[in-house]
Amino acid sequence: MLSGCDDKEEIIEQPPTNPAWNQLPGWQDDKHSEAWPALLNNCRVMPKKSEVWKPICADAATLVNPNDQTAKQFFEKHFAPQQLFAEDGRATGFFTGYYEPLLHGSFTKDDTYKYPLYRTPEELLIVDLSSLYPELEGKRVRGRVVGNKVIPFYDRAEIDSQEEPLKGQEILWVDNRDDVFFLQIQGSGRVQLPDGQIVGVGYDNQNGHPYVSIGKRLIESGKVERKHMNLFTLKDWLAENDDEAQALLNENPSYVFFNLRENADEGPRGSLNVPLVAERSIAVDRKRISLGSAVWVDTRYPDESPLQKLVFAQDTGGAIRGELRGDFFFGNGEQAEYHAGRMKQDSAFYLLQPKPME
Repeated sequence: MLSGCDDKEEIIEQPPTNPAWNQLPGWQDDKHSEAWPALLNNCRVMPKKSEVWKPICADAATLVNPNDQTAKQFFEKHFAPQQLFAEDGRATGFFTGYYEPLLHGSFTKDDTYKYPLYRTPEELLIVDLSSLYPELEGKRVRGRVVGNKVIPFYDRAEIDSQEEPLKGQEILWVDNRDDVFFLQIQGSGRVQLPDGQIVGVGYDNQNGHPYVSIGKRLIESGKVERKHMNLFTLKDWLAENDDEAQALLNENPSYVFFNLRENADEGPRGSLNVPLVAERSIAVDRKRISLGSAVWVDTRYPDESPLQKLVFAQDTGGAIRGELRGDFFFGNGEQAEYHAGRMKQDSAFYLLQPKPME
C-alpha cells in the first residue's frame, strides 16, 4: 500500500461538472476541522511539487486549530469542486478500506515468534530506464542478478520456502503467519513486543511481482460465495484450512518489505511520504488522481450510514487500480478493522481543484 511517490501523472477524466459548494452532497454537514491535520501533512511536501499549493499552505500556516466554520471557509476560498467521471461516462466508482493492524512480535526468534518481517533485501535490484526510454516513466523493474543476467526477484512461494533465501534480513518475528500476509496487504502496522512496547512498521519496498487477490481466487474456486467474501471470512478460511492455506497465500506472488517507523504513535507514511490521518487520507490510482489532491467522497460505511468527507489522496496500493477507485484509511483499532474489512461501497468522487493564484 505504501510506496514512493510520483505526482507527474495526469488525471484522466471526462469533462467534469462543476457543482457549487452547496450542491456537493453532504458538504454542509462535514466537520471540516477534522481534515486540517491531513491538510497540514500535505503542506509538508506539496508546495515543493506544485506552485499552486504555495499560497494555500502559506494561508493555512496562519490559522491555528481552526473551528469547523473557519476550516470550511478556507477550503471554499482555495478550492473548486469538480465531479470526476469514468471514460465511459459513469459517475459512480468503488471504495474499499484499509487500516493499521496490531501484531504480536519480538526482535528475537523463538518457538512463538517465528514468522519473519523482512527489510528490503540487499540483493533487490531496481532498474529504472526512464531517462533512456521516456515511455517507461514511472515503470521500475525489480529483480536480482544471477551471473550476468537480471532475473525476477523471489516470489512469495520462494521467500516463504524452507530454503529461506532472505534469511538474516529479518527486522523482527511475529506469532502468526497469516498476520504477516495481511500486514503486507495493509502496508503498515504496529507490533506489540513481549514487554508491552509498541513499535511501528511501514512499507519500504516490494518484490516486483503483481498483486493477486486470494479472496478472488477463493471465489473463483467456489469455496466462498462472493457475497460472503470479506477480510474476516478470508481469515477464517485460512485458519480452518491450514493444509491448503500456504498454497492459497502463494497464489499472490507479491511480497512487501518493511522498515521500523521512528514514531509508532504517528500515522503510517503513505506514498506521498507524509503521515496518514484516520478517515481523512485515501489511497488512489495515481494515474487517475494525482497524489496530494484534495477529494470529496460521497459513499457509505459498511453499515450503510453516509460517509461524505473531505479527504486527501496521500497513498497508493497494488490493488487500487482503475477509474474512480479509492481505498479509505480507517486508522487503527477494532472499529477501524471492522470497517476496513467490510468496506465495499459504490462512491462518487469530486476533485477539489486548487484555485489559481490571483
